[in-house]
Amino acid sequence: MMTSVDADLIRVLADPLRLRIVTLLARETLCTTHLVEETGARQTNLSNHLKVLREAGVVETEPCGRFTYYRLKADVIAELAGQFSGLAETARTHADTKRACP
Repeated sequence: MMTSVDADLIRVLADPLRLRIVTLLARETLCTTHLVEETGARQTNLSNHLKVLREAGVVETEPCGRFTYYRLKADVIAELAGQFSGLAETARTHADTKRACP
């Protein structure tokens, strides 16, 4: 069963811009400048979304001179995916289970 922490993570990833950021970071580690170029979002807006992703434990930072690079924490995504896979398997297993109406 999913916990409230998992539900919070789902809410974090449900935002279209944050999902776009996560998708981009799945391919490569990027700095804010790269993410602004790729998403077209304003830097302040993007920084706010990156803060949410950092606080949720989805991304980690790597300082590099005056820039900060962001990297996706694949294990967090894999764990969430595993929980969804477990839900799907439970649904398959119990597809014919039906509770009788009173």
